[in-house]
Amino acid sequence: MMTDFEKNLHQDMITQLHNFAAVGNAARLKALLSHSPSLINAAADNGWTALMYGARNGHLEVVQILLEEGCDRSLINKSRQTALDIAKFWGYKHIANLLANVKGEQRPNFLSNEVKEYENYFGLTLLDRRTEKRTDSKWLTKKQSHPTTVYILFSNLSPLVTSGGESSQQPEVKLCRLHHKDVEQYMNQTEEDILIFLGVELQFHMNLLTACNGGVLQEGEEDGLVAWFALSVDSASPEKFKQKHEDCYFLHPPMPALLQLPEKEAGVVAQARSVLAWHNRYRFCPTCGSATKIEEGGYKKTCLKEDCPSLQGVHNTSYPRVDPVVIMQVIHPDGNHCLLGRQKRFPPGMFTCLAGFVEPGETIEDAVRREVEEEAGVKVGRVQYVSCQPWPMPSSLMIGCLAVAVSTEIKVDKNEIEDAHWFTREQVMEVLTKRNQRSFFVPPSQAIAHQLMKHWIGMNPNL
Repeated sequence: MMTDFEKNLHQDMITQLHNFAAVGNAARLKALLSHSPSLINAAADNGWTALMYGARNGHLEVVQILLEEGCDRSLINKSRQTALDIAKFWGYKHIANLLANVKGEQRPNFLSNEVKEYENYFGLTLLDRRTEKRTDSKWLTKKQSHPTTVYILFSNLSPLVTSGGESSQQPEVKLCRLHHKDVEQYMNQTEEDILIFLGVELQFHMNLLTACNGGVLQEGEEDGLVAWFALSVDSASPEKFKQKHEDCYFLHPPMPALLQLPEKEAGVVAQARSVLAWHNRYRFCPTCGSATKIEEGGYKKTCLKEDCPSLQGVHNTSYPRVDPVVIMQVIHPDGNHCLLGRQKRFPPGMFTCLAGFVEPGETIEDAVRREVEEEAGVKVGRVQYVSCQPWPMPSSLMIGCLAVAVSTEIKVDKNEIEDAHWFTREQVMEVLTKRNQRSFFVPPSQAIAHQLMKHWIGMNPNL
């Protein structure tokens, strides 16, 4: 039985080991373990081990030593997190990959089972954009009439879709994939008809196609690339088209209708809709007001006035724009509450993360702090990026962040939002998991706000 002195000495050694892991002192950590190897999986009162502290602070050498010494990477702390969970949360992908791939070997293999980054709705796609093909006008022209080429049709920024799966309660909504013979009569009829090259089907689709053809390209397939185009037609064409394709319809209004699409098709629509929206909004040269012509597969507008300044050098007025928006999960200083707000236009009872546009010359961190203080009167300290989401309404990039508040009093600016409250971890968890919406509800899982809330729920409040 250990004496009090021995217990204190043992506890001091555990604390030293954890400190060495936390600060990245690999040499002293290794020396301590060589003297007392039994300490390797010792946990602090909060359940944290040396491996967790090394993963928390991004110390690769510490993590490697601990793994080589045979530590248990499956242990969880009192917040039910492993070292892998902690490394992923803090964005140390190289350490997360190391922890995810250990299978008993001394030097883990970094080349397989890599930890995936966050994947938000509208962020996945079926296509490789193949940007180098945008300037190859001969290739684009040839692909437009190729029999394997896929067209997706838009009217007023709404994609043409079809519904299937009638056996299920809610029919599955999918893009209506057309071919040149289906759309050729609607191309180049008016100035409203805009054609955008979206890319080619990702390589694994092409490998499958080649394998099915006996490992060789069939005659007429040329490079074997299946191109995709988006075609926006004038307001008169949709009715004519629907008469010929009764099983198809244009999906609108965009919200929440676009959230019905399969994830990878939603990413294609996000790309197409954003570029088409740019063409709709910027019909003339922003520099001099003259007419423009569309080039580079729909990704550039060139002014037709010979002496326009936009023709000299590279100008962002000539290319599609993306508007950065910060969206933040604001965490109370106690770690167990989060700040959610609502606007008047929201459905009754819906609360979500605060958000706002990034201003010129402003960092993401400063935009988060400014927007939270403007809208809710709460001051924010530390800001951490989590993930992002394209949002084609019409062309934003939602930059998802966690923000730690340093003040708690809420002073709502009614010109900005209608209301804001601190919600407990239990309240948010109940809404996310049990769908208890008696008091309030949050956006659906396709929205990055929903994913930020889930991310916070899975966090250790003391991280």
